[in-house]
Amino acid sequence: MRATAVRRTALAACAVSLTLLATACGGSSDAGTDADGGKNDKGAATSGSSPVPTASAKALSTAELETASLKQGDVEGHKIAEAGPDDEVPADGLKADKATCLPVVHAMYGAAEAGSRATTKRKVITDPKAGAKKSLKDMTDGEAEGALKAAFDLTSTLVALNAYEGTAGPDVFAGLKKAAADCAGGFTATVAGTKQKIVSITEEKVSGGDEAAAWTLIQEDEGAKAPFKLVALRKEGTVATFLSFNLAAGQDGGAKFTVPTEVVAAQAEKLG
Repeated sequence: MRATAVRRTALAACAVSLTLLATACGGSSDAGTDADGGKNDKGAATSGSSPVPTASAKALSTAELETASLKQGDVEGHKIAEAGPDDEVPADGLKADKATCLPVVHAMYGAAEAGSRATTKRKVITDPKAGAKKSLKDMTDGEAEGALKAAFDLTSTLVALNAYEGTAGPDVFAGLKKAAADCAGGFTATVAGTKQKIVSITEEKVSGGDEAAAWTLIQEDEGAKAPFKLVALRKEGTVATFLSFNLAAGQDGGAKFTVPTEVVAAQAEKLG
């Protein structure tokens, strides 16, 4: 890429708003720290799974769920804000060409399944890295391209908490795991009228809460592929979902990116 083109693109990337990045959300881990904050072996933890409770769980109230939700300052190096109306996709605006895949689409956008008693959503984005010490006009082609990648290297995560009564929480979690397995070969989602092609779902390893699961979803658009990380974590009757996206990984056509596992760990801790 010519230096002028790289510089022009880098400037455009730097102008992208954090709010926009935060709407391109998800998140799981394949490296570093497991969901309950401990260090995992060789970058991965075994799937966390506790027996499904025989006693009916009491759903958290709206106030209790708000208390358990992430707030600014809970995760160092990240900005956290409540999701607003512009970040919402109504459940009736989410569809899948295969009915069995719909729970995956709901989890991606934090939509509640039937029976949810309370819902909260947060947008979490990594703080931008320190800016380059040189101005773009003084950079070599290689330096400018590196600056461009750094500008895009921001991971955005949508975190949704849904509180369920009785055994509904475990049922929702089990339903999502089954849907992810059944739809591993891909499907097409429709989100607010726009089609999104998911070409594969691959299970990852994560732990935390009473049970947890994680996947890498590959989305394809006009031949370009981009990875998303989806995590589901259940604590008693509350199911948390995390969907993460990294613009730099998308630019690299499906390259791996480092998911903020500290976000998952912090949320697991707040849920107790």
